[in-house]
Formats: sequence, structure tokens, C-alpha cells
Amino acid sequence: MAHGEVTEIIPASSHAVFDLIHDYSRRLEWDTLLRAAYLVDGHAVAEKGAASVCVGRRSLGGIALKTVYVTFDRPTLAAVKMVNQPPFFQSWAASIHHEDISPSESRVTYKFQFTSRPRGLRFLLEPLMGRVFLWETGKRLRALKTYFVRLTAGRES
Repeated sequence: MAHGEVTEIIPASSHAVFDLIHDYSRRLEWDTLLRAAYLVDGHAVAEKGAASVCVGRRSLGGIALKTVYVTFDRPTLAAVKMVNQPPFFQSWAASIHHEDISPSESRVTYKFQFTSRPRGLRFLLEPLMGRVFLWETGKRLRALKTYFVRLTAGRES
């Protein structure tokens, strides 16, 4: 099983960051990994038990992960697990923890784990996929930070 963790300091409160991350109508405003993100199965808002689909960029294979929120504790923690069987993934889960540092700054820690398939290629796939996912997760958290920097700069103008 592969796993990883990425942390970023965001210039916004954990409430603001948590709400933006889980607002699927705004997800593509900042998320560099995805080309589509939406709630499914009759869910209108993210919450425990809600299902979502996130479709990766075509350059990363365009894989769609359908996940279900197993934890949704605003504004500190959300966790999801994969419920479909896309190519190359046997299992996948992630959590994002939010911690206020000050009223206008918070720490976001994203943790993920997955098992690749086919089983016979795990020795090759998991290290490679894990490195790509770590890099992409860092990139998307930096994009989230940039989004809030721009938002804050716009308010100060």
C-alpha cells in the first residue's frame, strides 16, 4: 500500500479553506489536478455519506474516482474513500485536516493511501503513482494557497 502526506500553510481560516475545498461548484476555480468535480447520487452538499466524482486531467489519464465522505467534521477534518474500480486503483482513501494557526492563517494536511492494480505490477506502479500523487497534491495545495492570496489581495485593493 502506498501512502503520502502533504502540508501547506494557507492565508485563510480553516473555516474558509474547508468550505472552499468541499464546495464542488467552485472546485475547479483552484484545483489543478481535476477537469471535473461534482456530487452524485442525489447529494447537493458535501457531508458525511455524500458521494462525489472527481475526474483527473487528461494528461494524468483522466481517471474518475467516485468517493464517499466517511468523515465530515467542519472545519477540522474530512475523509473520503473510493467506491468505484477505476483503472490502476484497487483502493484509495484520503483525509484533509485543517488547523487554525491564527485568525487569518491555517495549516492544511492532506494524507492519502492507495493500493494499485493489477497486483503483479504493484512493485512498479505504487512507487511511481505515489510520487506522481505527492507531486500533484503539493501542486494543488500550492494552487489553493495562491487562490487565497489572490482573494486577500483583491479585498485589500
